[in-house]
Amino acid sequence: MNHLFKIPVIVFFLISSTLCLTSCKKKPTLPVVTTANVTGITQTTATTGGNVTSDGGAEVTARGVCWGISHNPATGSSETSDGAGTGTFTSSITGLTANTTYYVRAYATNSEGTSYGNEVAFSSNPVLLATLTTMIVSSITTTSAVSGGSISADGGGTIFASGVCWSTNQNPTTTDSKTSDGSGTGSFISNITGLTANTTYYVRAYATNSAGTAYGNQQYFTTVAGIGAIIFNPNLSYGTVSDIDGNNYKTIQIGTQIWMAENLKTTKLNDGSAIHNVTDFSTWDTLTTPGYCWYNNDAKTYKVAYGALYNGFTVETGKLCPSDWHVPTNDEWTTLETFLGGSDVAGGKLKEISTVHWISTNTDATNESGFTALPGAQRDIQNDFGNNLWIGTLGQWWSSTSSEGWFLDIRELHPELNSISGSNSSGIYINEGISVRCLKNN
Repeated sequence: MNHLFKIPVIVFFLISSTLCLTSCKKKPTLPVVTTANVTGITQTTATTGGNVTSDGGAEVTARGVCWGISHNPATGSSETSDGAGTGTFTSSITGLTANTTYYVRAYATNSEGTSYGNEVAFSSNPVLLATLTTMIVSSITTTSAVSGGSISADGGGTIFASGVCWSTNQNPTTTDSKTSDGSGTGSFISNITGLTANTTYYVRAYATNSAGTAYGNQQYFTTVAGIGAIIFNPNLSYGTVSDIDGNNYKTIQIGTQIWMAENLKTTKLNDGSAIHNVTDFSTWDTLTTPGYCWYNNDAKTYKVAYGALYNGFTVETGKLCPSDWHVPTNDEWTTLETFLGGSDVAGGKLKEISTVHWISTNTDATNESGFTALPGAQRDIQNDFGNNLWIGTLGQWWSSTSSEGWFLDIRELHPELNSISGSNSSGIYINEGISVRCLKNN
């Protein structure tokens, strides 16, 4: 009888155990995840991430971060996907708007659903003003000039306007005269127009983004004086000489020397050979044969008063001046300066009076020598714009004396100085272009 009762007990135990294994298994829960701090913040991006510390008893199949401009962001809009499983992960947030507050939460998903970490707030960086520089002013005439700018950084915002602004007052802004030269970063060229002759202007490049308008460094320049007739000394008697082109020049005796009182204009050597008229600036830079140009390639405006600009190769031919005339040597220039009292004071005695051709600071100009020096400018091979420089503000003349290699000595006059420089000059490159005055042979 006792054995008959033991069988049901064993059966009951087995059934109870089976039911417990089935019904007592722990049900999965949502994962546990925390949100990392936000770092590497820019105007449009940031870095964060999270740490899945528990999978809740079921495999984590997705994780990442989600963000928005409202509290408690959730998946379904802006989010990252950063793998699966537990542990730490890093998330890159992109597509942000500058200067905006965002809220971000890490998330983790298993079979029970999606859980979120703690909320972290951050602000994207603001857009800054652009960074730019103003280009040197070139191609200066009586009413126009060329400048521009170079935008090296947009400040994190789109540049939607750029150009240069100018005024007769320092630190011009876009409320003054300005150009509009496009958008975006990089370099741009600006054509400044509507200027007044013989006037000093200040110019700055500008660039505008959502943060405002930034300005480059200030440049200044003086427009060319009106191209009027040359003012010779009315108290002196002048002679004349003609070149092979038929141009007539006044001449003046100064001490024992007889000089042309005007800058040379010939387009031929005195043997009839044509001199190459070079209008392309890159060609001029590399030219190794005789060449000439007119200021701004404009003979109609500048030829009569200022003459031509010749490279040193024309001087070295020995045939540039009319027959019985020559380009003076360094010593012959010194003879002129000595007769006029030395280089410290000779400049004022050589320069044309008034500000018809020189700018308004034409210091101590008396032209008592009758030389009537005019500021014919220079074609400079080192100028970034490959163009003519400083008409109205610089007078330079070749000597035929070689100082070393590819250099010839020169003489130079400035409107604000009473002196003439160059007597101890190391010269300039012979492929630069400056004026010529001829001296009569003894």
